[in-house]
Amino acid sequence: MIHAGTEPAVHHPQAVCLGETMAVLLPGHPGPTESVEEFRVGVGGAESNVACGLAGHGITTAWISRVGDDGFGRRITDELTARGVDVSAVTIDHLRPTGLYLKETHPHSRMRYYRSGSAASALGPDTFTDPVFNQLVSGARLLHLSGITPALSDSCLGLIRALLTAPRPGRTVSFDLNWRPALWHDRDPAILLDLCNAADLLFLGADEAEAAFGLGSNAAIRAAFPAPATVIVKNAEHHVTALNADGTTVSEPALVVEVVEPTGAGDAFAAGYLAATLRHLDQRSRLRLGHITAATALTTHGDHGTPPSPDLTTDLLAASPDEWAATRVTAAGIHSPALS
Repeated sequence: MIHAGTEPAVHHPQAVCLGETMAVLLPGHPGPTESVEEFRVGVGGAESNVACGLAGHGITTAWISRVGDDGFGRRITDELTARGVDVSAVTIDHLRPTGLYLKETHPHSRMRYYRSGSAASALGPDTFTDPVFNQLVSGARLLHLSGITPALSDSCLGLIRALLTAPRPGRTVSFDLNWRPALWHDRDPAILLDLCNAADLLFLGADEAEAAFGLGSNAAIRAAFPAPATVIVKNAEHHVTALNADGTTVSEPALVVEVVEPTGAGDAFAAGYLAATLRHLDQRSRLRLGHITAATALTTHGDHGTPPSPDLTTDLLAASPDEWAATRVTAAGIHSPALS
């Protein structure tokens, strides 16, 4: 296999994220696509967003995928490398292109995807024959997957099933539902039930659970997914609840945020929560670091924010409920009575 990374693989990254990342074309001005003369190129992918967020928190992280032998693929691997993510197990596909999506702004903002037959859609169980892949995954304490990948192709589904059923000594497998109905219009989304239930840690939105599975309450969600040690239910911008296997729950309200761009918050939350999990913080601190990371993403253009300093983060994690509720996050910074 030909890999994108030019540097030796990190021997034992703490975390590995696997999934497709695409190039993004963002219009230079509002209006119908046919009238736009300039586009800005970006990068977008749920699992790589989580990888970048983990790296931003100082967690050694690798991202595994396939990209085309094209400028978009090189841009993706260059950007992730610049953000501190190990791309040594990313495979270059000489036959298939890097996936692409276009942001339209007229008459309403929407995304138009061009990912059918993409390089990443060729991911499959044969990935296990790659020694670099095996080195990274076998040594990781965390493997992060999402429900986007199994919708891309039968081979991608086979890979996710293999990863979720493989022995995982000392490794936590997290799975974010990331419900994308357009990807499932000609596939059976019921397979997601078993995939979600095979993870140690499951993330999903309350709205996603209702839309995908008809689950309308936290009790129904926990009953549908009894196997994960923890199920994290995100209730839009209001609060997030951790449903533990022993029946206990911990809920933490979201921070008040002056939103600059409403993208990337879900992936950023997962990155913060997972970083706190790897550091063995308590459940409330895990939820809070998720909220803090999501807030920094919401106050910047693009999917990635800059995590606050360790001292500021420590103060926010230790804030009283009243101090937490009084905290405000803007593009200019974080304002809170908890800050020393």
